[in-house]
Amino acid sequence: MNTKAFSIALLTVLIWGSSFAAIRVGLKGGYSAGHLILIRYLIASLLFAVYALLPGVKFRLPRKEDLLKILILGWIGISIYHIGVTFGERTVSAGTAGMLIGSGPIFTSLLAMFVLKERLGKWGWIGLIIGFVGIFIITLGSSGDSFKISKEAFFILVAAFATSVMFVYQKSLYSRYTSMELTAYFTWAGTLPFFIFFPGIFHDIQHATLEASFSAIYIGIFPTAIGYVTWAIALAAGKASSVSSMLYLEPIVAIVVAWFWIHEWPNTISIIGGIIAISGVVVVNLKGRERAAVSENTPSSTI
Repeated sequence: MNTKAFSIALLTVLIWGSSFAAIRVGLKGGYSAGHLILIRYLIASLLFAVYALLPGVKFRLPRKEDLLKILILGWIGISIYHIGVTFGERTVSAGTAGMLIGSGPIFTSLLAMFVLKERLGKWGWIGLIIGFVGIFIITLGSSGDSFKISKEAFFILVAAFATSVMFVYQKSLYSRYTSMELTAYFTWAGTLPFFIFFPGIFHDIQHATLEASFSAIYIGIFPTAIGYVTWAIALAAGKASSVSSMLYLEPIVAIVVAWFWIHEWPNTISIIGGIIAISGVVVVNLKGRERAAVSENTPSSTI
């Protein structure tokens, strides 16, 4: 990986990793989960609309035959994902949420076997087993000392699975659209269901803390919009597989940022589970696949 690709990919991972703490700040500062999601995606949708209308930007509209697929993938990969993550973080710590989402490629690999007919070798199966053991331990640790899978941890697991579905099924669209175009389409499609949270939004805006409002603006601009732009630049500047390996750092960034910003640290059980889960992801992606990775040109996690 050259210096430019490494630097931009690292910046992207730092931006995406910081979003988990920012969500917690927004939730603790007076925003409901639904209102936080809606504000975030109204900002991102507006930014992508401005980009699409800029003079000199060649931004194509989706083909009619692709509209339904784009809508469904946007609802799954954006709407369900962000509802799962944001509602999950009402009780699950930012670092724990980051580790659960960071293990998402385990679901992607499993789906790729059935949908894209990718084959996993012996090490691939070992990696999957290790990954799912780690995920199970993280979810147990997320409930503190109660050793049960909490409802909020389940929400985040659903989010990880939802984004994996989008990564697998969007692959065919990359032969017809650029990553920026697809990201904009998915953002606009995924924003539509969030309008069910509109009632009462102005009350939250008026009564939320200043830090919470800045956090809502931050996640709308940086992780949701700018992060995808810098990621596309990094992928264009370097080898996709090498750039994608930087995503292994995202759960670590989530933990460290949460520690410095909101003084929050996952419990020991969750950290152990996170180490095991990410180890499984590494084994699958580096040693387990007999064909090219599913998300070679797309992020293996999203924020």
